[in-house]
Amino acid sequence: MQGRVGLVTDSTSSIPAALAAQWGITVVPTNIRIGGYTRAEHNVPKEVLVRALEGEMDVATSPPDPEGFAWAYEQQAARGADEVVSVHISSRQSETYEIARKAAARSPVPVHVVDSGTTGMSLGFAVLAAARVAGAGGGARRVMDALTRRLEGSAELIYVDTLEYLRRGGRIGAAAALIGSALSLKPLLTMRNGQVTPLDKVLGTERAMRKLIERAVGKADGRSVDIAIEHFGARDRATKLADRLRPRLPGVREITFTEVSSTIGVHLGPGAVGITVSPT
Repeated sequence: MQGRVGLVTDSTSSIPAALAAQWGITVVPTNIRIGGYTRAEHNVPKEVLVRALEGEMDVATSPPDPEGFAWAYEQQAARGADEVVSVHISSRQSETYEIARKAAARSPVPVHVVDSGTTGMSLGFAVLAAARVAGAGGGARRVMDALTRRLEGSAELIYVDTLEYLRRGGRIGAAAALIGSALSLKPLLTMRNGQVTPLDKVLGTERAMRKLIERAVGKADGRSVDIAIEHFGARDRATKLADRLRPRLPGVREITFTEVSSTIGVHLGPGAVGITVSPT
């Protein structure tokens, strides 16, 4: 008899809490340090974090505690899972994957730990797709297949006001080449090979928003897609972006509007917005 598969991810997946609860996904929080105090990211109010970043306070992020993963796997087993699929932020951006792997060795049920190679709602949509397969009774192989398919097809398109926050956090990767650009040039970024990489640079915010939309439409390419509009401290900008994008994507199945994980926000900075395109 085929057993039930449980899903675990980390908070960089940016899955809205209601959706995670609906599909029985356990989300392990990453940590944020402001000054000398470290807390799980969901215990740090977004407005406090934005003020700290804008005030150039000492802000840093760190992976979840190993005990958080141990608890997540035990919780899934207690709910009746016979196996767990645990999917996490790119290992080139964080030690989260390695910490999950070590915790999995102590789990009461087998755990398949997956390096997603990405983050944000590219990760989130893949986990949700896998959870739907698991919820329909799919075994670990089918769940992993659904996960892989969504990860391979998804794209993260990101606008930031400045690369300074990525530089501070050491997450800049190939996008370092854009440092030194004129202040009026606004960078567009993506995730490639597990790292933040440059996509384009555009003169001014308005042109950058237009280019972001064009890129998203091109990635969708008329297919059935799920779209996420993500932001950090930029709700108005993200709302306008969603309003302009929606009519351009007749094949959109679902649009999820969400504030990105605070851990991602620390590295992108206030004002950042992103579009995730995830073919269904």
